[in-house]
Amino acid sequence: MSENVLVKVNRPLHWFAVLTALFTFLLLGAGGLVTSHEAGMSVPDWPTSYGYNMFALPIKFWHGGAFFEHTHRLLASGAGFLTTLLAVWLWLKEPRPWMKWLGVIAFLLVVAQGVLGGLRVTMKMDSLGVFHGVIAQSFFVLTCALALFTSPFGIAWSAGGNKFFVKRGLWRLGLAATILVFVQLILGATMRHQHAGLAIPDFPLAYGKVWPATSADAVARYNADRVEVIAVNPITAFQIELQMVHRMVALAIFILVAATAGWSRKQLGGKNPLWRLAMFWLALIVCQIALGAWTIWSNKAADVATAHVLVGALSLVTGALWCVIGFRRSAALPEIAPATTVSGAYGGAPAMAANK
Repeated sequence: MSENVLVKVNRPLHWFAVLTALFTFLLLGAGGLVTSHEAGMSVPDWPTSYGYNMFALPIKFWHGGAFFEHTHRLLASGAGFLTTLLAVWLWLKEPRPWMKWLGVIAFLLVVAQGVLGGLRVTMKMDSLGVFHGVIAQSFFVLTCALALFTSPFGIAWSAGGNKFFVKRGLWRLGLAATILVFVQLILGATMRHQHAGLAIPDFPLAYGKVWPATSADAVARYNADRVEVIAVNPITAFQIELQMVHRMVALAIFILVAATAGWSRKQLGGKNPLWRLAMFWLALIVCQIALGAWTIWSNKAADVATAHVLVGALSLVTGALWCVIGFRRSAALPEIAPATTVSGAYGGAPAMAANK
């Protein structure tokens, strides 16, 4: 990433990338409400809505689950439009070739996301909802990265000047935590789209035990005691075990992120921005665990479950950006002039020197 090209701080482009990321976050919330309200099939056709053009659906249809589903579709269309504009803008005005291709990848991801959402409706497959949710999280990370890379900070970062950096061991620890957060989001998406979020109705214990029994007799007894209508959504031993794995992974993530924050302070000092980002990451993980518990205690209230999804997305983005910044980072970022040269402008350290 140390091309000999001139990079100007394009503030309109940067703030448009920020807008795209914020809009994507709003779209994630709308998607979370669709799943939390089990409204994914409230509008039974696609790309039309009740036979109407999506953008001309009469207001009389906007009620119940259809309100959440159709609002989600409109927001998704808006996100697609913004991403298309951003990709074109990057291709025409961004001098860094790798940034042009990141814009192309963002465009392809948003197209794939739209197609998956449509197929989820037309094919009536819950499993596609899992892929839809995972791509949504990945797309959000990419939009936030584009917002970072187009900022003055991101331009300085890509210049390759590195006087202080995160040592390899600490960086790998943060990367491991980030990967585990991504795995956790896959587990959560699987649980949500299997409608198994309350496969275990109590917390911190599970059916009154540290690890619940999952024999056929035990599962039959759990189903007999469930508040939900058994014929609609009986739980299975797999769903119970999946939720227990979800809980164990949450604990592992907390330990890894706490270790990352502690090590960051020891290596970088308490005033370093990267340490502060690690502390913010840890606060998000604590909040996420609390929301997970609240989801169970509230009998999976839609707003609480959706907040759980959104904080999870922020946790993934924070970890991903921490890894990006820590991989190559100048400790003292100078003020960015109206135009800066990428190669050697900020100390001239080799591009990959940070991880020696």
